[in-house]
Amino acid sequence: MATPRNTSPASWHFAVLGLIASVLGVFLGANDISVARAEEGRHAIAMHGEPALPAGFTELRYANPAAPKGGRLVQGWLGTFDSLNPFIVKGLFAQGMRAPLVSGSNVISGTVVESLMARGYDEPFTLYGLLARSVATDAARSTVTFTLDPAARFSDGKPVTPADILFSWQLLRDKGRPNHRFYYAKVAKAETIGERAVRFDLAGSNDRELPLILGLMPVLPKHAVNADSFEDTSFAPMIGSGPYTVGKVDPGKSVTLVRDPNYWGRDLAINRGFWNFDEIRFDYYRDANSHLEAFKRGLYDVRNEDDPTRWQTAYDFPAVRDGRVIKEALPAGLPKASSFFVFNTRREVFSDIRVREAISLLFDFEWVNHSYFFDLYRRTTSYFDGSALSSHGRPADQRERALLAAFPDSVRADVLDGSWSPPVSDGSGRDRSTLKRALELFTAAGYELHGTELTDGRSGRPFTFEILVATRDGERLALQFA
Repeated sequence: MATPRNTSPASWHFAVLGLIASVLGVFLGANDISVARAEEGRHAIAMHGEPALPAGFTELRYANPAAPKGGRLVQGWLGTFDSLNPFIVKGLFAQGMRAPLVSGSNVISGTVVESLMARGYDEPFTLYGLLARSVATDAARSTVTFTLDPAARFSDGKPVTPADILFSWQLLRDKGRPNHRFYYAKVAKAETIGERAVRFDLAGSNDRELPLILGLMPVLPKHAVNADSFEDTSFAPMIGSGPYTVGKVDPGKSVTLVRDPNYWGRDLAINRGFWNFDEIRFDYYRDANSHLEAFKRGLYDVRNEDDPTRWQTAYDFPAVRDGRVIKEALPAGLPKASSFFVFNTRREVFSDIRVREAISLLFDFEWVNHSYFFDLYRRTTSYFDGSALSSHGRPADQRERALLAAFPDSVRADVLDGSWSPPVSDGSGRDRSTLKRALELFTAAGYELHGTELTDGRSGRPFTFEILVATRDGERLALQFA
């Protein structure tokens, strides 16, 4: 996706029709872990350290508890769907913009079907109680126990019980998507504790994140799900415990979610300020041009623009000029998502780090950014770019150096001392000094230039590799790079 000043999306471009009443607020749980005794239980769990918010917190720090409620939000989405069940492999589930600045999420999770815990989006990896009032795990994270909120109810009025938790775990482990099957199969045993708690035995999993992953488990009603037909695509509305229920469905064209006036969790601190629209409708378009034209005609309310060319050239129409459409770049405040070509290092051609560095030198980011992206991107410099977890410009500390001491040649000196940065060209598309450096690296790796062909000096085979892309935009970049 294209965003200003970033190779990978950081601040997102939105064009908004009229005034959106508040944050979209469709949050789903996520991952994190805090050490607590299994007998005690806590309101939250953090992957590292302590949760930022104490027990008894009243609202999330980025929420507006006074946000107005009511109205309808219409979203336009590029694509289609043939199923409302996002938890199975079959079919194409309905997607839409759900969590803040998270696109491509299914429209059911978090809105209709809730998880045991919900994510705090201004923390690296923390979960707060939702269906589960408390969570407990030991120092080794060999078990995790979730205690349900006694008020938790499905939209049909039936209480959420430990039996529903166990049913969901078993069903998704055996018939869910690959990520569910993989992680839930790590649980050695699950059992009910008392009237409201479920304990998962994680012995042998060797996965300290697993308690958090289980905290994100979608909870399905045992009384309303047919396990035998669960894997089949269906337009039948799913029953969940979330703030919305499925309203009108026009297969392949639109899905409407309706706010549940009897939502059990509307007063929870984790929910204050969210779930504000009475109705959210997702309309689907098969063509990118018709998708944009529909927005220009006012057929849907909010659009995330991920194409720099369109961002610069396509938003000069009457509704923008007279203020009915607001064009604004919104900072996400999240680590930058990554967008890049990735080496398949299992292939022999990429096994030498000098070869990989030479290829990286030959990608003229400055020319691409100016010619294709209106200089709106900033090159990605590390994983977790734009966050405290980024390694760019930070020398290794003493603990990191101690860990690497047994492997003295495993990390380059410029990475250890924090001085490494991606190469910078002159932006001409013909930077001869960069080409010279790349050729020197190829030569050191055993390759020779014969005329215009680079060959392996040992075998005489030409230096070739394949670039796989998934989109037209990716194809355009790959062709330019080639």
